[in-house]
Amino acid sequence: MVKLSNSPIVKVCGMRDAENILAIDGLSVDLMGFIFWPKSSRYVSERPSYLPTHCKRVGVFVDATIDEIRQKAEEYRLDFVQLHGHETPELISHLSLLTPHLSIIKAISVSNSDDIATYKDYEGLVDYFLFDTKCTCMGGSGQQFDWSVLNAYDGNTPFLLSGGIGPNDAERVKDYLTSHLSPLTSHCVGIDLNSRFEQAPALKDINKLKEFINTIRL
Repeated sequence: MVKLSNSPIVKVCGMRDAENILAIDGLSVDLMGFIFWPKSSRYVSERPSYLPTHCKRVGVFVDATIDEIRQKAEEYRLDFVQLHGHETPELISHLSLLTPHLSIIKAISVSNSDDIATYKDYEGLVDYFLFDTKCTCMGGSGQQFDWSVLNAYDGNTPFLLSGGIGPNDAERVKDYLTSHLSPLTSHCVGIDLNSRFEQAPALKDINKLKEFINTIRL
């Protein structure tokens, strides 16, 4: 697993604009996500002229082949891959063998407590889970799910909280993380931020991000 220094972990996803990437790389962000799913409004079709050097790089894929993932991992010098589709445990196991230098995040779409149980298929195969709001667009919907359903999670793999977290949620997120960062609890280790901090798809509001991050880390 790639080591991350900050607690809680902050991941900013859906990046594409070089100047925006540079500005966010100057904040205390741990992970920056690049979406390689062509149907996304944040799809990265061309390599930006600047890629982060301070935070780790995450490639987000939806039902991509192992060859596609490996090609992007090399081109973008990825540290993580985030699998946001219906990837099988067998594919993930094979990917891990071929790319041992990459950490793996498996996204799980959630609308109720029954959805949480999906994690059991991937326990022991990935470094992190990411619980996101179930929707038709594979993430980035700006919609939240009821965080209380995460009480059904009893796995050993740490997870990131995602799904419609916005600037007005800072105190709520801070309270949630304070009570869940311990390995003795459900072990939420950080958050994923995306559409609610955007001025336009793939263009983040730096001031709102900075204020939010400062609040949750005080």
